[in-house]
Amino acid sequence: MLFDTHAHLNADQFEEDAAEVISRAQAEGVSNIVVVGFDEKTIKGALKLAEEYDFIYAAVGWHPVDAIDMTDEHIAWLEDLASHPKVVALGEMGLDYYWDKSPKNVQKEVFRRQIQLAKKVKLPIIIHNRDAHEDIVTILREENASEVGGIMHCFGSSLEIAKQCMEMNFYISFGGPVTFKNAKRPKEVAKELPLDRLLIETDCPYLAPHPYRGKRNEPSYVKLIAEEIANLKGITYEEVVQVTNDNAKKLFAIK
Repeated sequence: MLFDTHAHLNADQFEEDAAEVISRAQAEGVSNIVVVGFDEKTIKGALKLAEEYDFIYAAVGWHPVDAIDMTDEHIAWLEDLASHPKVVALGEMGLDYYWDKSPKNVQKEVFRRQIQLAKKVKLPIIIHNRDAHEDIVTILREENASEVGGIMHCFGSSLEIAKQCMEMNFYISFGGPVTFKNAKRPKEVAKELPLDRLLIETDCPYLAPHPYRGKRNEPSYVKLIAEEIANLKGITYEEVVQVTNDNAKKLFAIK
């Protein structure tokens, strides 16, 4: 019953063996995966996988790093795709102040446009946040993103930021970094987080959990994240699996 809420099985790293990776995930008890597209190529790849596998769903959006490349036609395309029966969210979208390909003002505008679209098509949003905590919260608040809610993906901010996001109807999702020995902040947040706001993900092929850190990540490893969270919160692994599965299905409106 594991639910990997954020995977990039559409990445080039899985070009040769995606079917085997998906089989391994099923063997480890992964019952659902959301494959995230964030530009033209990866959106098409996410849809292809979602159409091919019953238990795989797609999210479609535009990544902040590539915000400068997004056109009005892309926004219209995302709006069309929102009605696809396997599209369960818009994203990933947000702000990334680490890479400097897209100017901050362009990133903010593209982020706002996607939130506005999400409210129009009534889909939750998946947020990418790198070194932009305050601006993310400000824009979510100003755009009334609480109307649709969504996921703070691969959360690495403070407990205070997590609380502000939860007040706006967002779930907090943890990936591989929560298992890293030196990941003090994600561990602290995971420990304090209410169960009804908790999600898990891999963000594969990136950020593989311990003991696979530095290697290619894959959805079967989401089990290791659930185990770490159970340990941090002092609850059973089964409870983490059940609650994160229930939360994801509620958010994505999956029966």
